[in-house]
Amino acid sequence: MKTYLLTFTALLLLAVPGLSQPSRTEPPVPSAPKSVEPQVVRKTQLSNGIAVWTVERHAVPVVNVSIVLDSGAAVDPPGKFGLSNFTVSLLDEGAAGKSSLAISDELDYLGARYSGSSDFDSTSLSVQVPSERLLPALKVLADITRRPDFPKEEIERIQTEMLVQLRQERDDASSLASYFFPKLLYPEGHRYAQKGSGGEAEIANFERTDLLAFHHQSFRPEQATILVVGDVTADRVTEQLEQTFGDWAIGKDAAEKVSALPLAPQVSKRRVVIVDKPGAAQTAIMIGRLGVNRNTSDYYALEVLNTVLGDSFTSRLNQNLREKNGYTYGARSAFTMRKETGPFYAAAAVQTDKTGPAVKEFFNELTRIAERIPEDELQKAKNYLAYRFPAQFETNSDIANGLAELLVYGLAEDTYARYVQRVQAVTAEDVEAAAKAYIDPDRMIVLLVGDRSVIEPEIKALDLGDLEYRDRMEGLSPQP
Repeated sequence: MKTYLLTFTALLLLAVPGLSQPSRTEPPVPSAPKSVEPQVVRKTQLSNGIAVWTVERHAVPVVNVSIVLDSGAAVDPPGKFGLSNFTVSLLDEGAAGKSSLAISDELDYLGARYSGSSDFDSTSLSVQVPSERLLPALKVLADITRRPDFPKEEIERIQTEMLVQLRQERDDASSLASYFFPKLLYPEGHRYAQKGSGGEAEIANFERTDLLAFHHQSFRPEQATILVVGDVTADRVTEQLEQTFGDWAIGKDAAEKVSALPLAPQVSKRRVVIVDKPGAAQTAIMIGRLGVNRNTSDYYALEVLNTVLGDSFTSRLNQNLREKNGYTYGARSAFTMRKETGPFYAAAAVQTDKTGPAVKEFFNELTRIAERIPEDELQKAKNYLAYRFPAQFETNSDIANGLAELLVYGLAEDTYARYVQRVQAVTAEDVEAAAKAYIDPDRMIVLLVGDRSVIEPEIKALDLGDLEYRDRMEGLSPQP
């Protein structure tokens, strides 16, 4: 068995410059820790080639085990968008001849908690359990991962639940915005144009044969890595994983090669779209365009840029729309980074009668962010990122999530070790260049979900461009 060590420095913090001189308008900030003991990852391998990454943490007798698969919603077959998410939701609803109730009882008896999720880029199946009961919990996890039954009655039940949820979401303005924004941003048929969970037509037509075929192609040992964090030793847990996953045979047929998603064209002009929700007390606003992928070379400049713009309570958007004007409980912005180019957006839910003024202030801030940021504001944003960084690695599952990010995106092993250093090295010039490269207020989607009769005159007065309209029940079949 091949074994080697890798220093996992997710918690290694470097000294943060500039913290000893707080601004005169803010209370003093306590000194940041100069360092935290680094974690060590031991990398081993099962007999069938599955890589195992183990972080030993013995303070609490609990272990988190995650099966990370290099397969997510981005590989959903055309016409069956949402199949990855739907498959994952059915894995623990019956496996290895055991019912969902029997599986739940087994986990409860062991004091274990199972969770499964699928995003666009990967799938993760995890179990957290007291360390003394790890082996039987691994056996349950192996059944769920490798031997799902996909009972017909459970498929129909989950379908019904998801379809009801889709209709309920059409009564919520923020959910409506999340549905329409990617459809406006990406070309029709692009996987990113639809939510990871899929739409009504796809969900309603999923059959057991679809799940079996998808599971066969995507849940394969050659696409899996096992991450273990907690009160274990690498040698011992590798032995236990060999018992439960070592005989997971690589299929005789080769896994289908999935090509990268097609490149989506950038927004070429401003588009203003209203989704009418009569009587709505608030308007959900989303303004944005295509952003970047996770491996962009200016990742750290964008981290600082977005913190200044809309990713902290003291960000410009939140201070303007919430604190200064009182239009909303909170405004934010984000670069959603995936393997392929994800969206950039700025968003808030505002009082209906303040929709026009709020949109105006959004554009004021989206324009102003391209100007050179004052040094004190820049340093405050960098310090904020440094302060919140350690909280991302407090628990076993947090560390497993950090490892999964390195794995899924092929990031360098020193990514977390050098995070604070790289953030602190960002200059005002770097942020200005990133803003000019990625934020163009004249070429953005402006999506407004609210009461058209109230918001339309205000938006017309802003003269942002021609207005378009979408039906909030779009994509749903008529009620019987």
